[in-house]
Amino acid sequence: MQRGLLWASQNETLRTRLPRYRFVQRAVRKFMPGDTIEDALGAAESFAAQGLPTSLTQLGENVTTADEADVVTRHYLDVLARVSERGLDTEISVKLTHLGLDFDPELTYRNTERLAARARDLGNWLWIDMEASSYVEATLRTYRRLNADLPHVGICLQAYLRRTASDIDSLPTGGGIRLVKGAYREPSSLLVGPKRAVDEGYLDLAQKLALRAQQGNLRLALATHDVRLIGRIEQAANRAGVGRGAYEIQMLYGIRHGDQLRLIHQGYRVRTLIAYGSSWYPWYMRRLAERPANLFFVARNLFGRAPVAAS
Repeated sequence: MQRGLLWASQNETLRTRLPRYRFVQRAVRKFMPGDTIEDALGAAESFAAQGLPTSLTQLGENVTTADEADVVTRHYLDVLARVSERGLDTEISVKLTHLGLDFDPELTYRNTERLAARARDLGNWLWIDMEASSYVEATLRTYRRLNADLPHVGICLQAYLRRTASDIDSLPTGGGIRLVKGAYREPSSLLVGPKRAVDEGYLDLAQKLALRAQQGNLRLALATHDVRLIGRIEQAANRAGVGRGAYEIQMLYGIRHGDQLRLIHQGYRVRTLIAYGSSWYPWYMRRLAERPANLFFVARNLFGRAPVAAS
């Protein structure tokens, strides 16, 4: 089922047709507040009232022209300004293919540098999402260039890739790392193994990064909805003398909201990622693929009151 969902996320026919159906549009609203930045900012304000800081990401990827990339860049500059005006603890998270990586890496760097510099000037952060394995080298190269002068930038790394452990060793000591499990359709030769192997790999990498974060100036975000794994990470960190202050937990809007509030009350630092925009189809299918049990949620959402989505 997971392989099928990942295949569907890349299928152009489905990408064109499925978003037209009302039942699909209703289902996706569990995972995002709406299409517009006003929808996202409204959700961020609501979460702030509950003690939850947020990150915003406009859904979209693989733009094909410099003009399209410029529109996205200017959109995020406006988001940073509006967040600052409202006094929100809200960051931005971007995909480099949304800023031009497919056709002009240097333009992409300049666009990302504009965002990073503006975030710095406003006392904010910029996160760079990781995409499919074919983009890893270019994404890491962009991050390393930015990190030299703009330390308020974080990079996303995927625990399911074999290369991630060595990538961590090659990165600068400062900046930020968001560790995820990974959600793209990849050749098995690039992966650490099945789900259990990914979980164990995530645990090992999280321990390593937590120790580094406590000892230096690395900002560490553990992005997972696996609350059991979070508990295991905390136990291992405690044995190594690493407290909860060395890392934060990041989860998505619409998933385990009750657990996010519980973790906040238990003394964890938690941040919610809020996605918005009309280009949600591939992102949404990857969210389902991360946890195919969420298909049950989708079915219930169509016919009655839906349960909280699974991790």
